[in-house]
Amino acid sequence: MTTPEFSNHNYTYEDYLKWDGQWELIDGVPYSMAPSPSFTHQYIVGELYAALRDYFQQQGCIVVVAPFDVIFASSLDGKSVKNVVQPDISVICNREKITEKGCVGAPDLIVEVLSPSTALKDRNEKYKLYQRFEVKEYWMVDPLHRTVEVYGWHNGVYEKREVFGEQDVLVSFLHPDLKVCLNDVFQRLS
Repeated sequence: MTTPEFSNHNYTYEDYLKWDGQWELIDGVPYSMAPSPSFTHQYIVGELYAALRDYFQQQGCIVVVAPFDVIFASSLDGKSVKNVVQPDISVICNREKITEKGCVGAPDLIVEVLSPSTALKDRNEKYKLYQRFEVKEYWMVDPLHRTVEVYGWHNGVYEKREVFGEQDVLVSFLHPDLKVCLNDVFQRLS
């Protein structure tokens, strides 16, 4: 096992599989997943997972938490795939995309909980990646400000639906009957 050399920005999934530690690969550029997420980060992921799992199980979808590879490609050709990420939560409604290696193709919904070490990547590189590969809905959760930004795919780009605060009930862009009481998500963090 190895780690990537940052002078090379043209890595592939084949390289990614050989690295020590947890990494993400965006447009051939490696990003370290260290350090481990905080308690607050993991608590929010757990609360959102529970809320999403209950709803999406009834829709026939699978909800998965990190670490779980999302491979943005139509097949697992390791020499051409340059985008592999580990979103905090992925919702996959097309079960044919799920393999033992991860999700091959875009999930329907991705949730990223921002942390100081990942916030810029989540807001920039990952936002652009998810938009380009047509992830239908993207939530960015800000634990510091206790908000969730919801973006939905519309006419080839993301459109910001709304920013929900801790006293709000989040309503999904694509699933209007999916409602998440954010007070339940953030309440035990005071």
